[in-house]
Amino acid sequence: MIKREKYISQIRGFYDSDLIKVITGVRRCGKSVIMEQVMEEVGKKTDNIIYLDFEDRFSTSGIETWQDIVEYIEENKKKDLCYVFLDEVQTIDDWATACKTLRRRGCSVFITGSNSKLLSREFTKELSGRYVSFRIRPFVYSELKEYAEELRKEVSISDYLIWGGFPKRIEFDTEDEQRNYIRDLDETIVVNDIINRYKIKKVKEFRKVVDFILISNARIYSANSIASYMNSQGVSCSSNTVQKWIGYLEEAYVIDQINRFSAKAKRKLEQSRKLYNVYNELMFRGYEVSVYENNNKEIDFLAEKDNKKYYVQVAYSVAEEKTYNREFNAFNGLSQIDKKIIITNDDIDYSTSNVEHIRLKEFIDNPSTIKSICKKV
Repeated sequence: MIKREKYISQIRGFYDSDLIKVITGVRRCGKSVIMEQVMEEVGKKTDNIIYLDFEDRFSTSGIETWQDIVEYIEENKKKDLCYVFLDEVQTIDDWATACKTLRRRGCSVFITGSNSKLLSREFTKELSGRYVSFRIRPFVYSELKEYAEELRKEVSISDYLIWGGFPKRIEFDTEDEQRNYIRDLDETIVVNDIINRYKIKKVKEFRKVVDFILISNARIYSANSIASYMNSQGVSCSSNTVQKWIGYLEEAYVIDQINRFSAKAKRKLEQSRKLYNVYNELMFRGYEVSVYENNNKEIDFLAEKDNKKYYVQVAYSVAEEKTYNREFNAFNGLSQIDKKIIITNDDIDYSTSNVEHIRLKEFIDNPSTIKSICKKV
């Protein structure tokens, strides 16, 4: 497995800290591998390391309570600072108490977990601010390509756009195997992490709302508009219920909600936000991302980094005049010094004196694309 230095570098400064290190993210995004790579680095300076994987119930069969965790660590740790790694710890009731106790007993504690229980409000409150969290995301294309090369395989940008960046997926050889893996992963997340966790009774309705949100992930809408649409399709649900379900999806790391910024009002709008399940590339590259409203015209992304702003429009194609006008006119009124970018699948270069056109494949394949544009604009 490739080393994900992007994330390791964020955690490295906390190796010896008494803060509880929380590694979170959607199922199968690579959290356990990150933990293994941290252990490998720590292991270069000490052997006072204890690792427990709570998905492997054979090796942890005697550990059923938080007290069992603490007793096991106390019996097996050595003198001085002990590094404790608890993988998928949320399966143990009251795990937060175990973490807090170990921290007080001179341990550097690292934990991972997939479902919303790990960082739900009641547990973050119990940790009393004595933690630091690191959000791990599925592979971006550069990582997926590197891992494929390690496996002596090839992965195209089209493949990435269709199937996404879950690492294990490319270990399978056939499309049917990959499809089955993704389908089973989806089932596990929706059923185990959400439906069972929150005891959702309207299962069919919930699944329809989830499908709608994931398929429509590039639209701005409110819980109200989703509920209205669902009711028009014969799916009975209230806006309050939809809002709760959106919260569940977000807590399980299935989607993110991106704030919408209004240039006219000079404030972020809370009632209607743009939902995305995949905007991995910009987030991975360290940009703060929001949706921008420019005089009642929506710009897909305002990406900010290092005190620089990039206004980004994304479209499949701008070959048709109507689409071209709509996408480019969204930039009207912005300062000439603002950096304006449009990303499409088109092979023709549609750059103008004010707007830089980037081909989608170029943007995905080259992480420094926006930086290079900054130098040109």
